Amino acid sequence: YLVVATIISAVIYPVIGHWAWGSLAGAAPGGWLEQMGFIDFAGSTVVHSVGGWGALAGAILLGPRIGKYVGNEIRPIMGHSQPLAMIGVMLLWVGWFGFNGGSVLSAAAGDTSRVLVMTCLAAAAGIIGAIFTSWIIQGKPDLSMGLNGALAGLVGITAAADIVTPLSAVLIGVIASILVVISVIGFDKMKIDDP
Repeated sequence: YLVVATIISAVIYPVIGHWAWGSLAGAAPGGWLEQMGFIDFAGSTVVHSVGGWGALAGAILLGPRIGKYVGNEIRPIMGHSQPLAMIGVMLLWVGWFGFNGGSVLSAAAGDTSRVLVMTCLAAAAGIIGAIFTSWIIQGKPDLSMGLNGALAGLVGITAAADIVTPLSAVLIGVIASILVVISVIGFDKMKIDDP
């Protein structure tokens, strides 16, 4: 874990960040991706997608936890406390206000408020979208999928929280939440254990 964290922090994130946002030393604004039209307001791709691909590689390399997949059967290994999981997601949600709001890089109340509202709308829509998607697919609403939906909405809106409309923020949250439910189920079918 320490080796992977060091490599990602020292090599991968700086390279991807430079590609997207450029340098801070007075170079041309934006990196080569931004100059080609790429938009990533606060790191939806630069931070979350790159980290997610790294986590997927790690999950594939490490393999599943013992007892997760027995034959063709998937045995869920449940978290020990849903209330603590919910508190964790709520803390992340509040932290995201600092993450996205701080990415405005100014104290302009209008710009910052807009980003915070879009962030909250996407997360709330993510919860609703994930709960209904899991209800349709699994036949019952699932709290853990709802929590994943909130996080998916937060990650999804991070790319464009400064430029989207409220309706677009809701749609981003719903689409991201549907994708996360399908992905969780799909990873289980591929026997990739992502706790």
